[in-house]
Amino acid sequence: MHTTQEFIGIIAGILSIAGYVPYIISILRGKTRPNRASWLIWTIVGGLLAFSFMATGDKKAIWVPLGYFIGPFITALLSIRYGYSIWSTLDTACVLVAALSVIPWFFSHNANVTLLINIAIDMTGAIPTVIKSYHEPETEDFTAWLIFFAANTLELFAITSWNIAAIYPIYLFFLAGSIVIFTLKGKLKSHND
Repeated sequence: MHTTQEFIGIIAGILSIAGYVPYIISILRGKTRPNRASWLIWTIVGGLLAFSFMATGDKKAIWVPLGYFIGPFITALLSIRYGYSIWSTLDTACVLVAALSVIPWFFSHNANVTLLINIAIDMTGAIPTVIKSYHEPETEDFTAWLIFFAANTLELFAITSWNIAAIYPIYLFFLAGSIVIFTLKGKLKSHND
């Protein structure tokens, strides 16, 4: 029998995957240019986080972490051809920090520590996209990020056990929310110009 939280978690997971549909369409139309560094890091960490979340977290709320592995994987592949053409020093630094962060993750035998390290790596991956969204909001798809934000908001309501694993959905909520704000601000600015 499904609980309310499990049902909300499933809907959040469906939304998290559905958000990639407009994102991928926007990439293929040349409107969205994903940051290669972010999506590479998010693919790797998405897989690691999904598995660590399953080990430490609320299994009823696994659908969003799973969606955030599959979607970034497809986006990372597309970013090779359609991605943001500028590879900055910041991108290189974020990839290096993420790679170095895998070392303590590899040696940690504590699921909570592993989860926190993975979230820190994921945040490092977010930096280039958040900065790009702030400066060039037209390079991100508003609809996709709004769907991600809705999924992440619902995910907060799917949590039945507020333990350390809840940090991941909270982080995703703020990440998607900030990109929604930046892209909305860009849309409003271009509409007023």
